[in-house]
Order: sequence, then structure tokens, then C-alpha cells
Amino acid sequence: MTEPIFELNDIVVTVNHGTPEQINIMDHVNLSVFPGDFITILGSNGAGKSTLFNVIGGNLPVTSGQILLNGKDITNMSVEKRTRFLSRVFQDPKMGTAPRMTVAENLLLSEKRGQRRGFAPCHLKTHMDKFKQITSVMNNGLEHRLNTATGKLSGGQRQALSFLMATIKRPDILLLDEHTAALDPQTSQELMTATNDQITRNHLTCLMITHHLDDALKYGNRLIVLDNGRITYDIAGDEKDNLTKEELLSFFNDIEE
Repeated sequence: MTEPIFELNDIVVTVNHGTPEQINIMDHVNLSVFPGDFITILGSNGAGKSTLFNVIGGNLPVTSGQILLNGKDITNMSVEKRTRFLSRVFQDPKMGTAPRMTVAENLLLSEKRGQRRGFAPCHLKTHMDKFKQITSVMNNGLEHRLNTATGKLSGGQRQALSFLMATIKRPDILLLDEHTAALDPQTSQELMTATNDQITRNHLTCLMITHHLDDALKYGNRLIVLDNGRITYDIAGDEKDNLTKEELLSFFNDIEE
């Protein structure tokens, strides 16, 4: 039997300790992520989706419980050290890139993620053919803008670059935090198609927050529903494949389609 690559064991995150407003925003969460899992995550506002990602990324300390990577306890590991095995793409296209650096310079920088480095632009030319090939898979013309400052790209191109930067080193865990939500519908679907292709082709292990029911049903091999800091549904395989939009809507209320 395949062993999980990543585990959350009985994770609790408590805020407002010792006050009448004390609450568990992560309430005894257990989650096993297996190699090659592509998990879509749904939940109404305040359900705990961002909290879950912040716990996985190390941005939010846990009150109790244990986080394991390949069986090793990383509960107290820093955000910086987690970048050696984890990448995250945020909703805002501006968050994952350096606007004054070119597309190629951003990609070169991302190749050194999690390493001690001295950035040397003089070596950029030797990487251009590789970067052109890498960017061409996004099918949005990014390969023709390698020498363009990232701040001058369209939102879709910039978010595609963020995705490429997050995956160029093949992270053990990829977190997609509503990475298409800030884009227009057509650009969103183009990026989602490219995202799915790259995750599938490169056998990446990914968790993706989305508010789009259709995307949650269409993509990935597992679907998780969060409610009040708990995982209320974890559906995989044939059960997910046969799940209808109407059945999914019945799981919870107040979710944007």
C-alpha cells in the first residue's frame, strides 16, 4: 500500500485563547495526502480553507497535533525551510512574481528556491532556450515575452508565470490558492486547463482551493469539503467521478458557483 507523502494528524488551531470568543478555526483535522493526489478543496467563506493552507505552509502555528512529511515531523519547521519541498500560488497574480524583473529573471530566481544563492543575471543567456520551452506549454504567448518586465504582463500571463515558478523545481507539495479567481472567465479556464495538464503530465501532488463547483468536479482525483474548520467530506475515485453538481451543492450552503 502506498504511504502518504504528507499528513495532518489531529490538527487544532485555536484563536482568542482565554476569552469568550475562543474558537478552534481548525478543529481536529486529519488528512493524508498521497503521491500524485490532486485534491480540490471547497467550502463556504470562513470554512477554514485559507487556514488549512497556512497550516500546511507553516504560516500559522498549530495549537496541537502533528504535521508529517514522508513520516518526518515538521510541525515546527519554518516557512523558509518548507520552501524546499512546498510551493504556493496565490489568488493575486502580483504576489508570486517580482514586477521589475523580466520573465526570464523570475524563472532563474525560482530555480534557486530553497537554496543559498547569489543571483547572477550574467548567466541568463544560457537558460533562455530552456525558459522558452517551459513557458510555451502555457499556450498564452509567454514564451515571446521572456525579456519583458513581469509588471507589464497581463494578469493571465503573470499568473501563468507564478504557476511555472512554483512548479519549475517539482515541489513535493503544490498549493493552488484560488489561483484563477482574479482572472476573467476565459483566461481562468485557459490557465486551469494548462494547470491540469502540467500537474497530470509531471505527476505533481497538489491541493487546490476553488469556489467553482464545475472545476472541483472536473479536475483532480479527490475532493474535500471544509466546514467550520473540519473536513466534512473527502471523496475520491469512482465516487468523485460520479458525483453530480446537485449532490455537491447538497453538502453545504452559501458557496459561490
